Amino acid sequence: MCDFDALWADVLRIFPVLGGANAISNDPVEENVFQNVRQHLMMLGSIDTFAALVDLEIQSTIRNVLVPKFWKHIHDCLVSSKLQGWINDQALAIEALPDKNGLFTQFIDAINELHDSFQSLMQVKPRLIQLVGAEKKPAGKTVKLMQEDGIKNCLRDCLLAQLPPNFSVVVGAFYWVHFKLFTKASNLALTTVDSDVFDELLCVGCNFEAEQCCCQRLTDMVNKTNMKLFEMNLIDRLTGSALTALIKLKIKEHISDTCMGIFDRSHLKQLETWLSDVIMSWLTNIFTEWKSKDSITDIEVPESVKSFKVKLTYFMYETFAQSVIGQFFSIIIDYPDSIPAIDDLKICMEKIDMRVYLTESLRSSLEARILHPGVNTMDILTGYVAAIKAIRHLDSTGVILEMVTAPIKDYLRKRNDTVRRVVTGLTEEGPTDLSEELAKGETIKECKDSGADEFSNWENWQPDPFGIDASIMQYNSSRKMRSADIISMVVDIYGSKELFMTEYRNLMADRLLAQLDFNSEKEIRNLELLKIRFGESLLHSCEVMLKDVTDSKRINAHIHSDGDRTENQLFDISSLIVSAQFWPSFNKESLQLPEEIENEFKKYTKAYEAYKGNRTLNWRTVTGRVNIEIEIGDRTMEMVVSPILAVIIYHFQNKNEWAIEDLSSITKVPASALRRRLSFWQNHGLISETTPGIFTLLEKESEKSQYEDMSLAEADEEDLESAMASASDQREEELQVFWSYIVGMLTNLDSMPIDRIHQMLKLFASHSGGVEFTQDELKHFLQRKVREHKLIFSGGVYQLAK
Repeated sequence: MCDFDALWADVLRIFPVLGGANAISNDPVEENVFQNVRQHLMMLGSIDTFAALVDLEIQSTIRNVLVPKFWKHIHDCLVSSKLQGWINDQALAIEALPDKNGLFTQFIDAINELHDSFQSLMQVKPRLIQLVGAEKKPAGKTVKLMQEDGIKNCLRDCLLAQLPPNFSVVVGAFYWVHFKLFTKASNLALTTVDSDVFDELLCVGCNFEAEQCCCQRLTDMVNKTNMKLFEMNLIDRLTGSALTALIKLKIKEHISDTCMGIFDRSHLKQLETWLSDVIMSWLTNIFTEWKSKDSITDIEVPESVKSFKVKLTYFMYETFAQSVIGQFFSIIIDYPDSIPAIDDLKICMEKIDMRVYLTESLRSSLEARILHPGVNTMDILTGYVAAIKAIRHLDSTGVILEMVTAPIKDYLRKRNDTVRRVVTGLTEEGPTDLSEELAKGETIKECKDSGADEFSNWENWQPDPFGIDASIMQYNSSRKMRSADIISMVVDIYGSKELFMTEYRNLMADRLLAQLDFNSEKEIRNLELLKIRFGESLLHSCEVMLKDVTDSKRINAHIHSDGDRTENQLFDISSLIVSAQFWPSFNKESLQLPEEIENEFKKYTKAYEAYKGNRTLNWRTVTGRVNIEIEIGDRTMEMVVSPILAVIIYHFQNKNEWAIEDLSSITKVPASALRRRLSFWQNHGLISETTPGIFTLLEKESEKSQYEDMSLAEADEEDLESAMASASDQREEELQVFWSYIVGMLTNLDSMPIDRIHQMLKLFASHSGGVEFTQDELKHFLQRKVREHKLIFSGGVYQLAK
């Protein structure tokens, strides 16, 4: 009869795990013990049952002993690092850990203990094979122990089933230290310090003093730990997410450190080289360093590492593109020096679709930086032109440009001085973006004409980009969006070339009236460039204005050459004779000249009539410049002022004290405007308001003002109001023509919506050759009539006020 107690003792000598132990003695077991146990198991016919029992016990030991013990180590690590609770961003959690070196050693200890237990369990399989014999393996597919990597798979499954929160942070801390050790050489290469000072610095790898450096020992520990993870088949599933998070963190840090704020050179090649030489070399080191150097070849590098490079390259491009897009406002300002950065972004966008992110980010950046009342209109226009240039370089289709700049155009359209600033930028003296673009007008026109048919050059034809907003396509034709004409895009803010040309004519008139010694060369040049851009028909009036200036010089020279007339004149008069129908409308201001001065103008008129025969002159007395010389006391002042200022001070030579009402009556200037003009002479110390509304001439030397030595240019700047009506005022007058028709329509139909009013007025304008206007312009006009209580707006329709 079988002695079961002795048999069980022999079984425990071979498989101590069946007795509840989780370790196996390294002492060898005699062959007679194996023969005794084998003989009895075969006699009882229970060898398959015994193998299944060993398999279940192994699984139970892994699940209930090894895995809980390992996770207890990890939990202690998290508690010691004060990191509890789930954290979404693993990379931020790794970076914020205060004691990464402590987690490093604790993780190594936990892996070492797990590996020792794993090694003990791995001895069970060869002993079981030795027990049953190599020629006969236990039947039954349920015996995982006898399958390939059975114990490894069981250990992996049990570990993942009990995975605690934030475990990846601990793994990340381990590999964070490893990465620091691995990149020590490259960090030293970037350090430029004196050798004596360098000896006193801490090691960049282990943070110990140079004499106590333990980088090599730490590296060996890492390699041994990686080898153990590979043996247990845990490297991918247990550490993969932490490695990914850490690598992404290092890529972001490297891009921020090496590329941020540097736009004048390309970075992609350098980033690709760094990714290959540092990141991929480090990953290869993790997967192969524990192997023999002679046995490592490129073929043996795991496929997971090779395929991971593709994903990391994609992430690097995406992160770099997001960094560039975040700085794109600065890139716009630095254009064209920032072209390398734009070229890099263009390459990234060919690989990654970031159109939506770019447009939303850039629109919000532009709105926050320039679209607010604190920025003057000229700066907004400068940013708009720079954005056109930079975004055109990035996206030649014009789609991104149209979506990004739409808020800028809407905002500029609401500013009253936009048109005037644009025209000033086109024609002012100094070099500006707009004036430079205007100077390119001839070349652009040739390119525009040659590409009138966008499909004529079919070899270079490109389809509209994927993902384009349908509303953008409806608003702009494909050809228009691909146009690189910056001037046309600036004019497109209002969508009306006529409005810009009207404002240009106003500015030109102001310059012609303000310059006593006019040089026509620059104006003629600007005029010719604008004619190339906008056509001759819109600028015919400007040509007549320049001709008026030339004719006026000739007429003045002829009249001044008359010796009989000049002998009796009190002062010289040089007139600018304008053709009223070609010049812009003048402001509705008036000025009554003193009789003796008016007589001089009449003499000039008679001389003109004698020269021109059947023509005469209507003087605009408020416009022009007057050279005056003031002698008061011991002071003599020579100035160039406006006619109103000259007439004011002229009246004080006959009467030292004036009430503002009396002076307003004699000059025909409103009291409010007159007080503003009197302040000019107050600032120059010639007039003082002794009592409210009473102004007195100051004749004493002791009362001389500090402003007496003001230059002529500064005196001119005291009165820079335009003599011309603004384009918006003229537009208002043009729309006023339709008011009687609007009244008639509302009288007959009682009430009408704005779109119906606009359609009927456009029909009238097309038949009568009237002015063109948009529905927005009509809306502003009708709303003004509502404020004047001439119309009522209710329920989306307009009615006459009753």
